[in-house]
Parts: sequence; C-alpha cells; structure tokens
Amino acid sequence: MAVPSRGRPSAAIFGLAGKTLSDEERAFFSDVQPLGYILFARNVDTPVQVRSLVDDLRGLVSGHDPVVLIDQEGGRVQRLKPPHWRFAPPMAEFGAVYATDRDAAKKALTLNMQLIGQELAELGIDVDCAPVMDVPVADAHDIIGNRAFSHDPHDVAEMAVAACDGLIAAGVVPVIKHIPGHGRARADSHLELPVVEADLASLRASDFVPFAAFPKSGRAAMAMTAHVVYTAIDPDKPATTSAKVIGDIIRGEFGFTGLLMSDDLGMKALGGPYDQRAAAALAAGCDLVLHCDGNLDDMRAVAKALQPLGANGLRAMEELTAIRRKPREILNAAAVQVVVTNVLRRA
Repeated sequence: MAVPSRGRPSAAIFGLAGKTLSDEERAFFSDVQPLGYILFARNVDTPVQVRSLVDDLRGLVSGHDPVVLIDQEGGRVQRLKPPHWRFAPPMAEFGAVYATDRDAAKKALTLNMQLIGQELAELGIDVDCAPVMDVPVADAHDIIGNRAFSHDPHDVAEMAVAACDGLIAAGVVPVIKHIPGHGRARADSHLELPVVEADLASLRASDFVPFAAFPKSGRAAMAMTAHVVYTAIDPDKPATTSAKVIGDIIRGEFGFTGLLMSDDLGMKALGGPYDQRAAAALAAGCDLVLHCDGNLDDMRAVAKALQPLGANGLRAMEELTAIRRKPREILNAAAVQVVVTNVLRRA
C-alpha cells in the first residue's frame, strides 16, 4: 500500500460503502491519507448524519485538510434529495431561458448554484462535481442529455462560468466535466468505452470550445476527465489515460493548469486491474484519481499505484483552498427559489 510523504496527501479521492465508516475503512483511509472523499446517495440520510460523517472522514487524515466531493448538479444527478434538501432544476432549463434572455438566465443560474453550494457547505462538503460543460449532438447517447446547458458551445461556455461563480460564492469548488468533452459520445462510459471519430476541426469548433474558454475566465476549479477515445488525437487510449489528450489538448491547447482528476476508475470504459488503471491515469498527466463505489478490495488495489500529490496538484490545491475558506453570504433559500422558478417559467 502506498504511503504518502509527510504532509503530502495521496493522489486519490475515494468513496465509501455506507452511512457510517467501518473499522476497515477507517484503517485504510488513515494509512493511505487520500486527498479527499466523494459521497453518494448510499452515504446520505439526514443533514445531521451527513455532517457527522464528513467530520469523521476529515478526522482520519493529518497534515492536510481533505476535500469532500459530491455530485449535486441538479435534475437527475443530485445525491442530496427531498425531503431534507431542495430539488434543483436540470441545467438545460437554464439554457432554454438563456436563448431568449441571457442576463436573467445567468443571474438565476448563479443564484441556483450558490444555493446548492450553501446547502453543501452547511454539511462540510466543499467540492461539487458540477457543472457539466459537455456539448451534446443530435445522435449522442443521452447520458449527458439535459445535464448540459445547451447544444451551442458558446452558450455552454458562458453559462458554465455563471454556474461556477455561484458555487465559488458559497465557498465550494466547482469541478468542470468531462474534459475535453463527452457530448458527442454514442455510448455511456459507465458501461462501455465510447469512441469519438470526429476530426480535430469539428472537435475544436464544438466540443472543445467551453473547456478552451474556461482558463481565460480566471476562475479556479478542478476538472474531471472523460473516459472517451478521440481517434483524431489518440486512437488507442481514452482521455483519462492518454498523455496526448492531457498534454497536448487539456494542458497545452486549453491551458488548463488546475487540478485534473480522472473520472471514476470503476467505470466499465476502462479495463484491467485497478492498480494499472490508476497508474495509467497518473502517468498520462492526471493529478489524482477517483474511485467511487466504496469496494475496499478495489480501493486497496488502487492504493498500490498511488503516489503523493505532485507539484502541480499542490499548487492547484493552494488556489482551491482560498475558495474553500471564502467568507460566505447566506442566501434566503425560499427567496432564491422564487426567483429561480419565476425565471425558468419564461422558457
């Protein structure tokens, strides 16, 4: 099992099995000292329970302040649900308003995401795996669907910044995904490996536009890779394990210098033993890897390939820490919900 250097977390984020920690999980996380954790619906019951779990997780590491992630996009992807938490609308609803009233849509979107961030921050969760910046095309698989803002890449680019602004205002770090673009994929990467055969000019004209624009916005963020093969760049490897995609496109062409995280290593788009999956992603240029399902045997295999978070990851984490410690304005949730609902009715 990998042991991090003193004061440096291991380059991984792990899920856990249930609503409380087992003794085996406690021992594993204490040994590995991961950069952080990710929560899913299986880990969620009440606000008090979630807050207690988050505090428990943070207490297992020393030398760094671990991040805690969750997928709270709105629509069909939100782990915190009624009755304890608000049901947030899917991003496509804001995109529909944006087509006719850009200012109103962006204001409502920012408020909506700030309220999501506020709900997370109250639980001690400081990273939201949102927004989706993929640009769907007509014949793509619906795994992205209404999780995306729009079919127009320039609209997606602008709306993603508004969404990030809302989360950042709440002291929550956004994760832009799925870089460099999952919208054209005709398969669900949870189940199989999508292969995108579009030429580079087509990718640059659509899929890449939001991700290429984001570094110029000046917003700090994490990014999550796409388990997608782009034959025009690297016909043999998905973005997550492709040094060409990460080095030439994400880091080079886009200029993304933030914290780059793999999508879930447990997805069926990837193959081979878990230590090899983790090693391949880190060797390709990911700063850290993500493993979600809480299977302890698989996590132990991932840990065999881990290394301490590298220089770029440490630098990026300093920027993200400024967001996590940001003083927060407390929104009136009911008033914000009225504003958001009224704007979305215009669509």
